[in-house]
Amino acid sequence: MAVREELLRNIRSVEPYVPGEQPKENDIIKLNTNENPYPPCPGVRQVLNDFDICKMRLYPDTNSDVLVSELAKKYNLDKSQIFVGVGSDDVISMAFMTFFNSDKPILFPDITYSFYDVWAEVHRIPYKRISLDNNFRINPNDYKSENGGIIFPNPNAPTGVLESVEMIEDIIKANPNSIVMIDEAYIDFGGESCLKLIDKYENLLVIQTFSKSRSMAGMRIGFAMGNSKLIKYLNDVKFSVNSYTMNQLSQICGAESVRDEKYFKNTVELIINTREKTKTALAELGFEFTDSKSNFLFVKHNSVKAKYIFEELKKKKIYVRYWNKPRIDNYLRITVGTPEEMSKLISALKEIVNV
Repeated sequence: MAVREELLRNIRSVEPYVPGEQPKENDIIKLNTNENPYPPCPGVRQVLNDFDICKMRLYPDTNSDVLVSELAKKYNLDKSQIFVGVGSDDVISMAFMTFFNSDKPILFPDITYSFYDVWAEVHRIPYKRISLDNNFRINPNDYKSENGGIIFPNPNAPTGVLESVEMIEDIIKANPNSIVMIDEAYIDFGGESCLKLIDKYENLLVIQTFSKSRSMAGMRIGFAMGNSKLIKYLNDVKFSVNSYTMNQLSQICGAESVRDEKYFKNTVELIINTREKTKTALAELGFEFTDSKSNFLFVKHNSVKAKYIFEELKKKKIYVRYWNKPRIDNYLRITVGTPEEMSKLISALKEIVNV
């Protein structure tokens, strides 16, 4: 049945974010969505084993106090400086709704997390994509024009490039009347957080997630850190939309994950070591890549097209990420898996690029 044009005028239409493919077959090596290849810490399994299912009939704590308290201890913050949400995607979307309400465009890189323009479209926020340089770096001077806010990941996605805290501080300092959000989804894999700046700059919001370094993508836990006033504004919007956003299990499991610092550091170190060894192996096969400080690699081959490699890997049940987009259509993003998975990847690539 055709839908009348008059009706369509009142429907919000956006081009949605396209997530990485979630294959259903068995024996897949899944290196396309930047998930952690290791399980969450043992304490999370214990929480799941011990959980009283009768508690599921009750609403969860709206303030997620058990989780916020552990995060406050870890980062040496007051609880009023932390906001939690259902994954960092939820946190960022809520932050867009809360802080980006100017008629001026918000600014973010042209090559970056492709959800930013989707949220801007959904929330009717004007935006401008700022071109990265030829080395996929941010020029801080590009972010010193009038704007309605700024957001970018550090390290960037999908490039994996890390910018210095000093450079980011330059941008924050130059924009006292705009909220600057730093999306630190991958910061634990080799970067320095901007967290130390939140008491110095009232316009800074630092956002992190449990999906990558804490192996809990399926639990959907994200959080923001900033001054108490910003966090209060975020909570006011949250409680105006949905008070009960994070379920009980996520709160308890998240808190347990934060407590186990030793396991967290060990798994992160495993991924970093595997990443660096994989860089060496890829270079020997003729690949070029950024100096990624994340849990993925952004690579291109010096003679074989990325789309061809992507399709051939898929035939071998190895999934990586490919975008048919300007400037990056000859690059692949490869999640760092276990050493065994990366060894199989390298073996497959040897066959593909030699052909």
